[in-house]
Amino acid sequence: MATIEKSVEILNDLIQINNDRIEGFERASKELSADDLDLRNLFTLFTKDSRTHVQELTAAVALLGDKPETGNTITGTLHRTWLDVKATFTGQNRKSILQECERGEDAIKKAYTEALAGNVLPADVSEILVQQQQKINEGHDKIKALRDSAV
Repeated sequence: MATIEKSVEILNDLIQINNDRIEGFERASKELSADDLDLRNLFTLFTKDSRTHVQELTAAVALLGDKPETGNTITGTLHRTWLDVKATFTGQNRKSILQECERGEDAIKKAYTEALAGNVLPADVSEILVQQQQKINEGHDKIKALRDSAV
């Protein structure tokens, strides 16, 4: 029973940080200049990915017989970084926005790494997380490359 409860807790944390990621990229998109259409499109893609992740995680929690989280309420330190990132965009340039997005991506990468490290999740759930983690890592690497090339 404790394993199911721990699995649900892990999945709900990931739901919340994905919701925070969605909100962070939406906020970042609003702060971009008209010249940053490439970033706006990228952030929209990452938002869509996180929405898909939330749907998959929600289904996994329901299959474990529990109630999934629906918001982005802070219940732990995992979510604070994206919330901090969301608060810092106003008046920032492209490089600054990318730096803050990378910080948020570092937080979600860490959350997935920790979620998978415990070996408490059922195999089918771990497989979902590994696939999501791969997309998140790709997103992080793209943000980092853009940040490195920004002036």
